[in-house]
Amino acid sequence: MEAHVRVAVRDAVNRRSRKPFYWGGLKGYEQLQAIGQALQSVLPEEPETDYLQQLARQVERVLEKNRALAQDVQAAHSWLRRIAQCWRYPPASYPTPGNADSPLTAEQVKREMEDLLQQFRPDFRRCPAQTALYRTWRRIWKDCGSELLHCYDIPGLPPDNLRLEALFGRLRRHQRRISGRKSTRELRDFGQYQVLFLADSEEQLLQQLRQVPLVEYEAHRLRLTEAEALRQFLYRLHRDPLKTMRGLIDQHAARRAELASNTGLSPP
Repeated sequence: MEAHVRVAVRDAVNRRSRKPFYWGGLKGYEQLQAIGQALQSVLPEEPETDYLQQLARQVERVLEKNRALAQDVQAAHSWLRRIAQCWRYPPASYPTPGNADSPLTAEQVKREMEDLLQQFRPDFRRCPAQTALYRTWRRIWKDCGSELLHCYDIPGLPPDNLRLEALFGRLRRHQRRISGRKSTRELRDFGQYQVLFLADSEEQLLQQLRQVPLVEYEAHRLRLTEAEALRQFLYRLHRDPLKTMRGLIDQHAARRAELASNTGLSPP
């Protein structure tokens, strides 16, 4: 359990930021907040919790040290989401921009963007993240803002090239699969290795499968489950960090109670 807590803390400071509008540093801070909140539920008088108490103090120290910066990043992220809403982006969230009588136009988006830009006045001395967003936003809007508005006046013109890049990505992965030069992420999801069977009928295929001893199959299945345990833990941690961490704390408490009962001590 303690190893899983260390993994959760280490993952919080190494969150990636490749998705649109997804900021790994902000998500990592929120995950670290959930870890600290879960660790606070461990009472100091409970036995065998010295490590968790020390870890809770370190997590709280890191949270307090970076609280102001996290609030600045959170505010910058909120403004970035407002910019996306002004652009009606992503398109999937706005299936019907405007209405039939007054459809969304480039001129309307331009006015809304300029009004939003006038409202954004961060503190340049105390808010470095908002300052960086402000300067980049103004520079891009001044240099090529008008070139980004054609998709609102030309029917069928997409606002980005993500679908085209996704198509190229699928073609590239397919080429790698058939050439065998590099494994892809999709193939790794199936396990540690793959087996190819050649059979003319289902009966022949079943006969080949039965040649594998059940004990050996179960042993390899167990190894595969153990190899996938860490990925599954991180998946649960990213979806609901507080619930996942509380589950670990509950497992730790149950384990302490079991050890106390085995040694003849009264459980906490």
